[in-house]
Amino acid sequence: MGFVKLLFRLIFTWWNNATPGTLLSTRLHGVRVGTDSFGNRYYQNKEGSRRWVLFKGTVEASRVPADWYSWLRKTVQEPPRSAAPQRGWEKQHQPNLTGTEGAYRPAGSLVRGGIRAAATGDYEPWSPHA
Repeated sequence: MGFVKLLFRLIFTWWNNATPGTLLSTRLHGVRVGTDSFGNRYYQNKEGSRRWVLFKGTVEASRVPADWYSWLRKTVQEPPRSAAPQRGWEKQHQPNLTGTEGAYRPAGSLVRGGIRAAATGDYEPWSPHA
């Protein structure tokens, strides 16, 4: 049963990994250019006119770091060779965490108890009759 489930996921769920067509096209026409810190692999065709990424794990566009995003969108011609030195004010790249345990949950959200600070009284709702 495990093999059938794996085969089903490979064929029908593109968000878990690359589709069989993408993997075949990559195998036949792709030239590997590099890998980022998340383990995503970057390719281009032999002419250099098309560029794409094969994600490690869940397919999520926000998991592409800025330097590789620039290369994918052809803002820069040369792929990043190593991670650029990080400045003191920069944070590490994080993918979109919405829907995960790491998502931002402000005070007053239902997940954090749903208790909001009292209104200050400066809000006046619109009324069509006023």
